[in-house]
Amino acid sequence: MFGLEALDLARIQFAFTISFHILFPAITIGLASYLAVLEGLWLKTHNDTYRDLYHFWSKIFAVNFGMGVVSGLVMAYQFGTNWSRFSDFAGSVTGPLLTYEVLTAFFLEAGFLGVMLFGWNKVGRKLHFFSTVMVAIGTLISTFWILASNSWMQTPQGYEIVNGQVIPVDWLAIIFNPSFPYRLLHMSTAAFVATAFFVGSSAAWHLLRGKDNPAIRTMLSMAMWMALIVAPIQAVIGDFHGLNTLKHQPAKIAAIEGHWENHGDEATPLILFGWPDMKEERTKFAVEIPYLGSLILTHSLDKQVPALKEFPPEDRPNSTIVFWSFRVMVGLGMLMIFTGLWSLWLRKSDKMYTSRPFLYLALWMGPSGLIAILAGWFTTEIGRQPWVVYGLMRTADASSGHSFVQMSITLIMFVVVYFALFGAGLGYMMRLVRKGPKIDEGKETNEGGPGQKRTPARPLSAADDDGTEADNSPSLTKEI
Repeated sequence: MFGLEALDLARIQFAFTISFHILFPAITIGLASYLAVLEGLWLKTHNDTYRDLYHFWSKIFAVNFGMGVVSGLVMAYQFGTNWSRFSDFAGSVTGPLLTYEVLTAFFLEAGFLGVMLFGWNKVGRKLHFFSTVMVAIGTLISTFWILASNSWMQTPQGYEIVNGQVIPVDWLAIIFNPSFPYRLLHMSTAAFVATAFFVGSSAAWHLLRGKDNPAIRTMLSMAMWMALIVAPIQAVIGDFHGLNTLKHQPAKIAAIEGHWENHGDEATPLILFGWPDMKEERTKFAVEIPYLGSLILTHSLDKQVPALKEFPPEDRPNSTIVFWSFRVMVGLGMLMIFTGLWSLWLRKSDKMYTSRPFLYLALWMGPSGLIAILAGWFTTEIGRQPWVVYGLMRTADASSGHSFVQMSITLIMFVVVYFALFGAGLGYMMRLVRKGPKIDEGKETNEGGPGQKRTPARPLSAADDDGTEADNSPSLTKEI
């Protein structure tokens, strides 16, 4: 079917599940830190706007957290079902790293998540704030271990191969492998930027519909400050990440650039647009800027960038895909920087909350951070091919060897179940977003819900069905 083999379906299946999963942790990371900032500001200023925003976004965080946990479990099982040979080869490295995530991040989050979501009226202010901070730290620790594992697969070190299996010999070298610092910073910053535009988009949606109050304005203001400051920083981190990739994975850079061959001593041009053709080994319809490729990738005007023809055909990533996925990521990043700068200009003239063209841009930029994350991950993972552990194990040798029929059936089942389950979850989360934060909501009740007598035990219970916050007391009355 479409010239695909069982291996291709296994890759598509994993790509499909990870594409769903990565969206939830990204928002979870950003929202957890955002909630910690909101509660900290409320405790410092006693401005109830921050409290109202905390209650509102904690409900969305709860739904997102629940979906992230479920989608992550599926991925863990796939290592054993579809990629058992990889687990047998490198499980002595990736297994402990994922175990460390459970022992640190998951246990930390499990210990404080309940207090954060349901303890507003049951613990003191300081303890509740401490719980929120611990959950935020837990999400970052989880990112640390996941990126350590993935980065080792990209730039492996600290190992020996004995009897066809990887044996760890230096855990510090394994964890802090050459690409790890750049990937950790790049992904964490991407999560913060994606969350900022998600929050800013929801604020813009309400402002465009005439719902203008201090909470909505605060949402937009904080989101745009984050975009203004962090989006340019992300571009700088991306530049350092690119230099690191050029050093350790030159074939990936050549594929990203659609650069097939060097001519004499000429500097490498930057191909803005074109269509890399893997069969003809050239980039069709290329629009080039002379010297710029060398300037960006080597920070000089005379050094050349390695070309795809310098690598055997079987070792070349699919340039057609990564060429465009990378440009989607960079293009959205430029739009993010532009949005932040426009917000600063409007802020100075006190028009940021009323300029409809800007609000429409902020609205449509809502999913931009998540799309950029997906494009970046496609670039990273497809650009690593044909290796599952770079230079050590090919993807074709890592699969479990299931039949085409088996992979077809399971892929169809995944698509149906994921769109039904997570589609419903996303729809519910967006319904909460559309309701917006409630200002000075009603009095305490004993009808159940966060902080009430009949406290639910499930994280998703923190978001009640009608979108109202069950725990809305004006302030926390207890101290530690």
